[in-house]
Amino acid sequence: MSGMVADPPKVASGYRAGRTLPLRVELIRQLKRRRTLVMGAVMFALPFVLLIAFQVGGEPGQDNGRITLMDSATASGANFAAVNLFASAGFLLVIPVALFFGDTVAAEASWSSLRYLLAAPVPRARLLWSKLVVGLGLSLAALVLLPVVALAVGTAAYGWAPLQLPTGGTLSSGTAAQRLVIVVAYVLVSQLVTAGLAFWLSTRTDAPLGAVGGAVFLTIIGSVLDEVTALGDWRDFLPAHWQYAWLDAVQPQLEWTDMIQGTALSVTYALVLFALAFRGFARKDVVS
Repeated sequence: MSGMVADPPKVASGYRAGRTLPLRVELIRQLKRRRTLVMGAVMFALPFVLLIAFQVGGEPGQDNGRITLMDSATASGANFAAVNLFASAGFLLVIPVALFFGDTVAAEASWSSLRYLLAAPVPRARLLWSKLVVGLGLSLAALVLLPVVALAVGTAAYGWAPLQLPTGGTLSSGTAAQRLVIVVAYVLVSQLVTAGLAFWLSTRTDAPLGAVGGAVFLTIIGSVLDEVTALGDWRDFLPAHWQYAWLDAVQPQLEWTDMIQGTALSVTYALVLFALAFRGFARKDVVS
């Protein structure tokens, strides 16, 4: 009848959308994944690999008469930790971030479990939010694990001493520890663009490798374009242009200008990509 109003959809007693797929449950699920264990092992092993390389190759910087960050790797545990970040920030740290964000939704689709999660019912925004927060937490854990292990390994091998700066001078151990925290925080922020790309692609494809590989590929393309000096000031809009701005934190006077610009650019790109992921997934016809 024309005067009748349709009844609202019935909801099971006790159902609360905000309680579906708790972060604790999603975190445990992701921690049990083999790729999580492999990434953790890689981050843990890298400082030992570099330590062996320095032991085999001898003291760095002894032939060229000048000191760079890499040349001062064996000066102290703090220097060794900084060198580990410098050696891995350009590419290696991109991998766990792309993996934790790109594999998360696409893997559910490839296992044909995504539609069952949504039928539980888990609201789509809630599902993405849980996976986004867990992915961010795992990425942070990977980025923290590397310098922490490197600091421990470097201190055991080279002692706990002031951070020797490439430009000359030193920073006290306490100040060096604070600067390393700033470095890790900036590296995480600079990787948010890769995270956003991987997360968006993960909502667009059922192939986890495609999402992860696509994010890594686009990140590499950005780094290549940054090397094209003919682009001039256009390179300032490339996230890769600011990826080593954290080097300003290992100077006698801490400089924030480049890190602030890099942070603003990375956060802007990431917010746009995350918004696209939520918007596209809300309208997506999930059949797997």
